[in-house]
Amino acid sequence: MKATVYVTIKQNVLDVQGTAVQGALHSMGFEEVGKVRIGKYLELELDTNDKAEAEARVKAMCEKLLANTVIEDYRYELA
Repeated sequence: MKATVYVTIKQNVLDVQGTAVQGALHSMGFEEVGKVRIGKYLELELDTNDKAEAEARVKAMCEKLLANTVIEDYRYELA
């Protein structure tokens, strides 16, 4: 089973990296770019066919390592 995990900075947290990328894009002539938010994309191959088990394990991985839940949100998809 494959898990796709998306980790993003919470909306109420200043995204310094996103602001830097926005400024760089503007300086390169891409003035149409508005707010930029930076995140992480992960693909995990799981050795299970049990969807409930996979969900529980991916959630635990996100809570313990993949996302800093104080300042980041996460979501995942299983396929």
